Amino acid sequence: MGAARLRTVAGALLDASTLCAIATVSPRKRAHVNTAYFAWSDSFELVWLSEPNASHSRNLAANAAAAVAVYDSTQRWGQSDRGIQLFGSARAAGVDARRVYAERFPDYDDVEFGAYGFYRFRPRHVKLFDEQVLGGGVFVTARVRKGELAWERTEIYDSAA
Repeated sequence: MGAARLRTVAGALLDASTLCAIATVSPRKRAHVNTAYFAWSDSFELVWLSEPNASHSRNLAANAAAAVAVYDSTQRWGQSDRGIQLFGSARAAGVDARRVYAERFPDYDDVEFGAYGFYRFRPRHVKLFDEQVLGGGVFVTARVRKGELAWERTEIYDSAA
């Protein structure tokens, strides 16, 4: 699968929802998940706003490993499914993250969320699932390098097998 097609499919999947599920690992090696509004940049970095003392934020301060899932929660069982999983690392971010976030959420107000901080997620791999575009049971994994996607593998799960 070519880079342009990967970029198009991944972008559409990231645009399908403003919410993401962020998985982090606690210092005791326990899984933790949090939901947050997110924005994304042309280089496929995700940005969200969070309270620095929240469990997931503290987890990231100790261990940057993270995974993010984005999907349209209005999907219905038996219909064409779609979503994207991203695997990489996240850290607290600077003011440049604010610009990316404010582009997607123009009503964002610095004053209202003054105690919160921005976090930036940098994926190393993405897994794409879009049955209308890729076909039923098709998962495409791509490597992310310098904001570009490169195909790694395609997995096909046949429900009739």
